[in-house]
Amino acid sequence: MAEEEGPTVELRQRKKLKSSENKESAKEEKISDTPIPEKAPKHVLFQRFAKIFIGCLAAVTSGMMYALYLSAYHERKFWFSNRQELEREITFQGDSAIYYSYYKDMLKAPSFERGVYELTHNNKTVSLKTINAVQQMSLYPELIASVLYQATGSNEIIEPVYFYIGIVFGLQGIYVTALFVTSWLMSGTWLAGMLTVAWFIINRVDTTRIEYSIPLRENWALPYFACQIAALTGYLKSNLNTYGERFCYLLMSASTYTFMMMWEYSHYLLFLQAISLFLLDSFSLEQSDKVHEVYKIYIFSLFLGYLLQFENSALLVSPLLSLVVALMLAKCLQLNVKKGTFIAKIMKVINFYLVCILTVILNIIMKMFVPHKENGHMLKFLEVKFGLNMTNGKSLKETITLEDGRIGGRPEIIYHVIHTILLGSLAMVIEGLKYLWTPYVCMLAAFGVCSPELWMTLFKWLRLRTVHPVLLALILSMAVPTIIGLSLWKEFFPRLMTELMELQEFYDPDTVELMTWIKRQAPVAAVFAGSPQLMGAIKLCTGWMVTSLPLYNDDDLLKRNENIYQIYSKRSAEDIYKILTSYKANYLIVEDAICNEVGTMRGCRVKDLLDIANGHVVCEEGDKLTYSKYGRFCHEVKINYSPYVNYFTRVYWNRSYFVYKINTVISFQS
Repeated sequence: MAEEEGPTVELRQRKKLKSSENKESAKEEKISDTPIPEKAPKHVLFQRFAKIFIGCLAAVTSGMMYALYLSAYHERKFWFSNRQELEREITFQGDSAIYYSYYKDMLKAPSFERGVYELTHNNKTVSLKTINAVQQMSLYPELIASVLYQATGSNEIIEPVYFYIGIVFGLQGIYVTALFVTSWLMSGTWLAGMLTVAWFIINRVDTTRIEYSIPLRENWALPYFACQIAALTGYLKSNLNTYGERFCYLLMSASTYTFMMMWEYSHYLLFLQAISLFLLDSFSLEQSDKVHEVYKIYIFSLFLGYLLQFENSALLVSPLLSLVVALMLAKCLQLNVKKGTFIAKIMKVINFYLVCILTVILNIIMKMFVPHKENGHMLKFLEVKFGLNMTNGKSLKETITLEDGRIGGRPEIIYHVIHTILLGSLAMVIEGLKYLWTPYVCMLAAFGVCSPELWMTLFKWLRLRTVHPVLLALILSMAVPTIIGLSLWKEFFPRLMTELMELQEFYDPDTVELMTWIKRQAPVAAVFAGSPQLMGAIKLCTGWMVTSLPLYNDDDLLKRNENIYQIYSKRSAEDIYKILTSYKANYLIVEDAICNEVGTMRGCRVKDLLDIANGHVVCEEGDKLTYSKYGRFCHEVKINYSPYVNYFTRVYWNRSYFVYKINTVISFQS
């Protein structure tokens, strides 16, 4: 029996080896069928090097040119170099003025440590309130900028304001470069990157808010998010080597954490990104190990950010953390089921619902046990419905060639499509967030016309037979972007040059006169009250204390803003006086632009909102206001009659502003 079993076992082993031998022989035959000349490897390496060199040069040049363009446009728009310091600072409006004012405070501090302490224990900005300005306003960009300004010796070369805005413009250049690289990685050609940059600049009104307000947190943060997406795009590619994968992982880790530190709303964007990766993983479009490595980056960044942002509880109750933890728990509960079977499909559906339920439960539990003041209103706009169909549970091919015409088999492409759809849904709900979505639309559009694989997929759907589809795809992927680029150059380049040639002028003499009067006439210990936007400018330009700030992540400041705005409502002089004195205000500033605001949409003006909130509703028959026996305070106080003159004394006015001293001793006049 033993002799009979020996040949049988040997035969079975030969059968098993036969398939592998056939594969090896097939590979050898394929290699022998396509002989490679001796000089071909060097030629191929040279072509690759030239392609990468030209692409990198084009990417860096695009970023530098865009930064220089922003600088030149800013100079021509505000005539910045010919302005006095006060006039330059007035160009920073609202919350931007607050950010820049703390940058100035850091430069004035005797040491960096002392400057940070004064910001974290700040009692010189808002009356009767000590705030941690670094935590509440995410002042890490200002801390970094002040350190760089002094450490590099730039204080002997360049003025602080030019150094500050120069960093922001430089980051915008990095933003454009990252979009260039992402489009290049997706399409395989740097022409897509050039087209992305062109569309980004042409649509800059919708792609960035840099023109309106330079120091905004998103202007500092979004370039790092773009770098993170570029690294994630490379990391998701299936044909990436070990060193490239490691580099992308490290870049993704650093940029994710930096992005989270720069902007308080960053974790909401990362939440959308995590949803995109979850869908990518759920439908077997990417290796689960890679996706879960990205989840680990999220967790690490969240907890490190929590510690370094003065134990910011908003990060602990963020939907991002709840989703990632739920995904990790769901992975632990997954069973090893053979892919493609009916049970595997059922398990995927169960896993999907399990993650959704766990995310909600974990988020509720965290909010119950973690005291927080979170911007919860943002979550109301993140409910998006997905309708995705799956044809089979088989894993995708590791390498997809151009002839396959299967662009949908590339995980990095599917990720970008899902992510762009989510950002687009958010932009449709909140129109002001269009600048988050438009850059990626530009990038996807450029990829679409420059990718040979996408053209091949289209030809395969159309069942094109007349012309060789691969050759036609290669031709179109170069010809179409070239034609588009030339047409854009012809139509829009003259407009850009015209913008740079036009000398605009920012003319606001009334605000300059107001700030000058405050610095010359008001006591150093004076406290000013007025609209939050104007208070930010006063803090920056004069350094005087104010009653409120244009910040909306603090309940007390929100309540202050609402109360101070009552100067534009139909309230009595006594009510307004009590409100102002409760905040130790010495001066009141009334703005004509708000008091006499004429809006196209009734009910949306500041005074309309105040009337509705106070119950002073508008009659249906006419515009007469009811349920208030007092006139609008901002109008009545200008007339200078009793009882208004008993509480307020006008000390300065011009065409736009009226300044009233709040009387400490009330003298009632008949």
